[in-house]
Amino acid sequence: MAKHTKNAIDPDRMAEVLRLSFVDGLSARAISRKLGVSRNTVRRMLGRAPKASTRTSAARHSIIVAFVPALKVWLDDTPEWKAPTALERLRKLGYTGGITVVRDRLRRLRPIPNRRTYLTLDFAPGEAMQVDWADFGFAIPGCPRRVSALVMVLCHSRYLYLEFTLSQSFGTFLRAFERGLEHFGGTTEIDIFDNMRTVVREGSGRHAILNSKFLTYAQSRGFAARACNRASGHEKGRVERPISFVRERFWTGRHPSSLLDLNRQAKQWQDEFANKRIHEVTGKIPSLVFEHEERLVLKPLPGTPFETDDIETATVTKQFRVRFDRNTYSVPPRFVGQHVIIRANDDGLAVFLGPKRIALHRRRWDVHKDIEDSAHRASAIEKRPRGDTAIPPALVGLGETAAEYFGIFRATHRSIKREAERLTFLSELFGERHTAAAMREVMHTGHVGAEYVEYVLRHKRKLRPQGIAVHLGDPALDHLSFEPPDLSVYDQLVPTRKTLDPGDDDS
Repeated sequence: MAKHTKNAIDPDRMAEVLRLSFVDGLSARAISRKLGVSRNTVRRMLGRAPKASTRTSAARHSIIVAFVPALKVWLDDTPEWKAPTALERLRKLGYTGGITVVRDRLRRLRPIPNRRTYLTLDFAPGEAMQVDWADFGFAIPGCPRRVSALVMVLCHSRYLYLEFTLSQSFGTFLRAFERGLEHFGGTTEIDIFDNMRTVVREGSGRHAILNSKFLTYAQSRGFAARACNRASGHEKGRVERPISFVRERFWTGRHPSSLLDLNRQAKQWQDEFANKRIHEVTGKIPSLVFEHEERLVLKPLPGTPFETDDIETATVTKQFRVRFDRNTYSVPPRFVGQHVIIRANDDGLAVFLGPKRIALHRRRWDVHKDIEDSAHRASAIEKRPRGDTAIPPALVGLGETAAEYFGIFRATHRSIKREAERLTFLSELFGERHTAAAMREVMHTGHVGAEYVEYVLRHKRKLRPQGIAVHLGDPALDHLSFEPPDLSVYDQLVPTRKTLDPGDDDS
């Protein structure tokens, strides 16, 4: 029997390499991954290997021979040893060479790890679907949210569904997933998910604990959910490769103006190219395999709708606001302090107190924005407490002076109501212009108080009170005028007393 040399090439392996290269058009890297051989071996089989160096390394490596036993002991204990660490130890043993010789020798001596082998998975039509998120960063101009893509792939036909979102929340995921099922026209027996937080609560693989609400959704749609193991990309290769395909063939060079524009472009690319190309692994067109093989065996979707809204609870703040998804929304001010329920979908947001809806807004996909209904603000202004904090109507004529004065007076412990009444009285007695001037003079001295204002009016300025007009509140009565009465008629009613002459006898 002929003895195989170290560099002998297996004819069957050579034939497979040639077929993959010249028939399937795979690169040396792809062939290396598929067959589990090194790229240099693949290149040698294809006649592309670099020419071997004619330099001899015997002289270079002779200096390390005496230290090989020590290197073997170190590598047996710690296989991950690096050349700089080994060089440091070798210096203490008398090694005078460089690090390149050490690195080459370690490469030869290091134990070769056992390589994992993978089986090619075959899926029957309608058996399984794989689902995963992909992150595309801040891709929409003016939008401070990251763009994510939900990719759903039928494992048999490789028929895919692609949708971009601005969130990976549970409600957003369910709505996008539901639209994907509607696109397929049904669902498979098993849906395989990566460890996305909306599906997997904790653990992974067989030990994963799934989100109870998602399990309820899966049951309502008639499919079983299964989670992949962590760091096991081979378990979801049907969706990992399409995600890379989306990044390379769709995303490169895209400049969407909005999420709507991005999804419009994605649907066009999905329907006109991605699902109609010749698949690089199966050699078939996904849309044709889906149409003639897989769509017929998908489980139909039930007609019963499932609740896909984002639902949160909140407490109405003193500014009659509720916080949701990094924004605030207004509600009627009479609900301040109440515990409410917020329900939102991709377009709208509603606030409920029990079964009653108390507010409705268009949902915003910005961050740190305040969304206010003008009716809520008007209601807050209308119901704003007046009492001691408002300037009395009779003092409105004092203008900015009254506003400044009461702004200071509110910080004192004295009664604002009584102060307003006394200043109103002084304004009526001495006039608004003189009263406002006296209030400004009092504030310039560092005081506030009606007694100071009255002192300025009466004693410093020596003003005399004016007549006070009586206002009855009825214009017809307030503008009545009368002519002064003629009091001479009363003289006629008084008898004239006769003047006695001193000479007359009174008797």
